[in-house]
Amino acid sequence: MTPLLSSLEGMTSMYMASQAGPHTAQSIRDIIAQLRDTPMFVGKIEDADAEELARLIEEKYGISMGLGAIVDAEDFKPWLHDARINGEIKDFYWGRYRRLLGLKGLPKSVIDGTDEVTYRVLDRLGNPNNLNPWSRRGMVVGHVQSGKTANYTGLICKAADAGYRLIVVIAGIHNNLRNQTQARIDEGFIGRDTGRLAHANKAQRQKIIGVGQFDQREFPVSLTNTLRDFNKATATTFTAQLSQINVPVVLVIKKNSSTLKNLLEWLKEHSVHQSTQMVSQPMLLIDDEADNASINTAYQRDEVTRINSQIRELLSLFHRSCYVGYTATPFANIFIDPDTDDEALKQDLFPRDFIIGLDAPSNYFGAQKIFLDARDQHIRLIDDNEDVMPMKHKIDHSVDVIPGSLVEAVRAFIVARAIRNARGQQADHASMLVNASRFTDVQGRIRSRIADMVAHIRDAVAVDAGKGPAALRNPEIAALHATWKREFADAEGADWPSVQARLHEVLVAARVVEVNASKRAQALDYDHVGEHGITVVAVGGFSLSRGLTLEGLTVSYFLRNSMMYDTLMQMGRWFGYRPGYEDLCRVWMPADGVGWYAHIHEAMDDLQIQLKRMELAKATPAQFGLAVRSHPEALIVTARNKMGTGKELPVKVGLAENLIETTRIVLDHVQLDANLRAGDDLLNSAASMGVSRSERPRGYLLSGVDVELIKDFLRRYRTEPGLRPANPLTDPKLINDYIDARAADELAKWDVFIASSTRKDMTPLHFAGLDIVPYELSVDPDMARGDVLAFSGASRRIGSAEDETEGLTATQIADAREAFRLSRPDQKLPKTVNPRIYRQVPGRRPLLILRLVKPKLDDPVMPLGVLAWGLSFPSSRIGGGTVEYVVNTIRMREMFGEEEIEQEALGDPE
Repeated sequence: MTPLLSSLEGMTSMYMASQAGPHTAQSIRDIIAQLRDTPMFVGKIEDADAEELARLIEEKYGISMGLGAIVDAEDFKPWLHDARINGEIKDFYWGRYRRLLGLKGLPKSVIDGTDEVTYRVLDRLGNPNNLNPWSRRGMVVGHVQSGKTANYTGLICKAADAGYRLIVVIAGIHNNLRNQTQARIDEGFIGRDTGRLAHANKAQRQKIIGVGQFDQREFPVSLTNTLRDFNKATATTFTAQLSQINVPVVLVIKKNSSTLKNLLEWLKEHSVHQSTQMVSQPMLLIDDEADNASINTAYQRDEVTRINSQIRELLSLFHRSCYVGYTATPFANIFIDPDTDDEALKQDLFPRDFIIGLDAPSNYFGAQKIFLDARDQHIRLIDDNEDVMPMKHKIDHSVDVIPGSLVEAVRAFIVARAIRNARGQQADHASMLVNASRFTDVQGRIRSRIADMVAHIRDAVAVDAGKGPAALRNPEIAALHATWKREFADAEGADWPSVQARLHEVLVAARVVEVNASKRAQALDYDHVGEHGITVVAVGGFSLSRGLTLEGLTVSYFLRNSMMYDTLMQMGRWFGYRPGYEDLCRVWMPADGVGWYAHIHEAMDDLQIQLKRMELAKATPAQFGLAVRSHPEALIVTARNKMGTGKELPVKVGLAENLIETTRIVLDHVQLDANLRAGDDLLNSAASMGVSRSERPRGYLLSGVDVELIKDFLRRYRTEPGLRPANPLTDPKLINDYIDARAADELAKWDVFIASSTRKDMTPLHFAGLDIVPYELSVDPDMARGDVLAFSGASRRIGSAEDETEGLTATQIADAREAFRLSRPDQKLPKTVNPRIYRQVPGRRPLLILRLVKPKLDDPVMPLGVLAWGLSFPSSRIGGGTVEYVVNTIRMREMFGEEEIEQEALGDPE
């Protein structure tokens, strides 16, 4: 989009926002027509461009955003409504920010949604006009790259309008992320470029940006700028202004103990030397890294403890203070880290006053779209790296060549950028992410190889791209054409001649940079550009995975084996908003990674749904915190967080409405045969007791099996001989404890589904008098060498969501899906629904799913059919629905692998 069209879009959006009532396709075109007659645009906009713009705005106008769920402490008392009526709340900062969001082309419904959500958060903070001491602790749970920064910038504006005078934002552990956050605060709240304000030359100091364009009566004071973090000497020069405090003061600091120490010392000195005025002012602290992983090293654990105590000390300096943690995952450390429930609830930073779940707007490009609904369109699997770039490598690993999959990904990025230019998006940015090593030196070598490759293509294009069809004789251009044919031949506005004509402008602009803590790294500066946006391939690790936003991210290459949930979700930089090019986005990653993401998304979705249900039940933040701790997935997160300690720890896990599966089975042929006999006996005993069996499209269903038969099967089946299982979720004793408490009532009768694959090329196996076709599933080859079958692959599940519809009627299934659709903010049913909805059907029986699995591995001793099970538990009315497990963290490490520690994970020094 040209700068002129961009201005027309911004002005149209603002005009629409200023008018009440809904807009129609015609009213949008009428507004554009009126604006085209103004001096700024007259005679400069073609009809076709105006129509294209009208369609784009129509599409945006159809984007909606739900308001999310809230759980409050029992003593919550609203104050904001009365304060607004009494004229105690200004609209200066929020009014400016709202106009900026409109100018950026955000849909009115999303701006209204942000307005409402930030109003709700502010109402739960302390009233700055209440002079009695108070403190508030809350948490906002969003989605990765879904606009958390925009949300808390809106909150800062509203807090300033309400009378908050000191606002501290803690943003990441690296300078590049802190600087990026400062730039966003400059644009959305301050209205001036703080990097310029530090300029020695007075003439260079003033640069009005963002909200400053609309109203310059007030500018907040910033004690940090886009060039550097908090510094006592710089802060002291502002003392004269601070003592009067008639404008808000803002700081954006790193999550670093020495920075916090400086700030604490300065505040103490300041309040002693000047007066106690500063400390009596209301203060808001926003922690944008509330879910930052505490890496398992003694240093890091001590550092996290030190930082938390400094944050507590900072809050305690103020008579009136608020702490709001923003996190992209409910599996945040605040819930997960403490060893006991009691310790978790007693933490000073525990969000005891409120927890708010943010809904992402309907055009959010997130895990649901990428890994579930449109996986085939967006995901490409990496399976060719082990020889040249193995997943596990040392710091001195040489990179002589890069995998063919990475070569293909770079070509796809070049072609996708050319298509975006052909669509008129040349003024927008386009980025590619490459995250293939935790070592900065190896990242540097990868960058060099990619830069060589891009230079090679650039030379070929410079010589031959202008030769029309004859250009395809050049092998480099022919290779780009082959990529286009494979990936984008059916994309809109992407015929090959249009792509070829734009290759030169793409490659002239393309840069390959490192984004990490090394001296070779270059800052990603998306602001200072002309009519052409930036085209950049960013190679890095930790910085790319934590918070840093890559503008116009189109292609990602992710070769990591991280299984830590919060790390995985943070690494989802490819989530976000992709207007006009979502169809071109691609993610290359190993099959196992795809499975983990789909799996985690389901767990996160579970907790967001649980938050909504808790809101209706008037539950408290403490109850939600305990629900997170007892979610089955929290077990693995907790264990991995604590692996460094090597000790056993007790955890509670709730089984109601959850599915448990045997995803880890030890390769012991005697035990595997015993498991098959246990399954055989279960089905034969059920038949002898007269249980009915019906044939289903994907197997056989037994209805009304007695609980004693199920318990007997679970006692005999072992995922590993003799020992308690490495995955405590499949420990028969613990599962039977849960079943025993409900055996007389809720779990007295079971359904048993024997799943049979519909693949025609698989040979059926004889099992319990039935011919059952086994499922072929991937297993981790490294773990198979250690005699552990770790079933994984792209689904991360033994079975599928459809299995859990067995035992339900067609009406029950339809009702469950409809209730799920209505609970979603956009009221649309995704292609893949969360199977929890089937477990919540009133009166449904518990379900045992049996299936034979053939491990997908070239190994003559691999069994043809391993019996695996899944247990789907319905809702429970009986209290105490958690069972306590003792996790042996050393054994967990053997089964779930070691977590790699990023070279940059300790953060930047001063």
